[in-house]
Amino acid sequence: MAAHPGARGTARPATDNPRPATAGHPTVLTGATVVLPTGAVENGRLVVDGTRITAAAPKNAHFIDVTGHWLIPGFVDLHNHGGGGASFTSGSVDDILKGIHTHRLHGTTTLVASTVTGDMDFLARRAGLLSELAEQGEIAGIHFEGPFISPCRKGAHSEELLRDPDPAEVRKLIDAARGRAAMVTLATERPGGLDSVRLLAEHGVIAAIGHTDATYEQTVEAIDAGATVATHLFNAMPPLGHRSPGPIAALLEDDRVTVELINDGTHLHPAALQLAFHRAGARRVAFITDAMDAAGFGDGRYWLGPLEVEVADGVARLASDGTIAGSTLTLDRAFQRAVTVDGLSVEDAVTALSATPARLLGMDDRIGSLEPGKDADLVLMDAGFELKGVMRRGEWVVGPQLG
Repeated sequence: MAAHPGARGTARPATDNPRPATAGHPTVLTGATVVLPTGAVENGRLVVDGTRITAAAPKNAHFIDVTGHWLIPGFVDLHNHGGGGASFTSGSVDDILKGIHTHRLHGTTTLVASTVTGDMDFLARRAGLLSELAEQGEIAGIHFEGPFISPCRKGAHSEELLRDPDPAEVRKLIDAARGRAAMVTLATERPGGLDSVRLLAEHGVIAAIGHTDATYEQTVEAIDAGATVATHLFNAMPPLGHRSPGPIAALLEDDRVTVELINDGTHLHPAALQLAFHRAGARRVAFITDAMDAAGFGDGRYWLGPLEVEVADGVARLASDGTIAGSTLTLDRAFQRAVTVDGLSVEDAVTALSATPARLLGMDDRIGSLEPGKDADLVLMDAGFELKGVMRRGEWVVGPQLG
């Protein structure tokens, strides 16, 4: 997924200001509509002291008036392959950090780095590298999307590198991640699929059903075995049928399953998104980007593993056959679309972008909502839901743009 040497595109203008004049001082943001777990509070205030949100403002606090804006929790992305021209699958450490920073500029304060299908030894080496970044707090874990997926629903994955989910090979990746494996996407109907789901559940790793050709009955079996996530629901799986409901019906109807949605206007028709929210509710929906290198970078030619990708008008497709190849989405755009186009409430959009994925990762004691004691991860948006500021662990990634 590293950018081709001839890739076109320009990075987002440098609006980030990680250390404004108020850095190091307790800060009180006043006047905004603050979205709390209990609902939106108008003319609210939020106190940040050090890296945390606190209940009371110290005497030396610096006040910033953000009247007319929204304060919402930092976004949590469960499924992200890169950005800013950099790939999490094939880039250097500096490349990966560049990709992470690109998404922070767009409000994603917590990110799981996703890999794509590759040779097992290569993926094990990548897991080792990514686990170091997880240990340093740069990412929240590793998501292996492939190679244990169906050739019938491979999407933008190299078919010759696919393999059935042998539990021994799944275990090899878990071990290589040194406790930092967050999720593995599997075609659970393939030989070894159910045993691999059970293995993942035993090791506290999310088993996600995706890139699958499973029937309804096979999907129910996998959920009963311990699968708890639908990888980009609707995409790379059989469509919902009235006689053959397939995996979509099974995944939507079971309260044990969280469904990922790519809300970029390309991957999903608005009616499909509404169906998912109507059946699952915001507490079972996690908006993701499934972003590749071009996110926050621009149109051009890129590589997705060994496959060439053409990005035109912000849509990524395989150059060979036009198959959609990830996205160029950032979560601020997903949030804005959810509220202004899809008609979701701000509270439901916040739940799907922050609270639900934080809970799924087991990190909701630290992130996912604006509450005293939690990390000071927040996004500042104007009345039109344009991003105007990003704070991560008490430091501004994008300083308040209030002009």
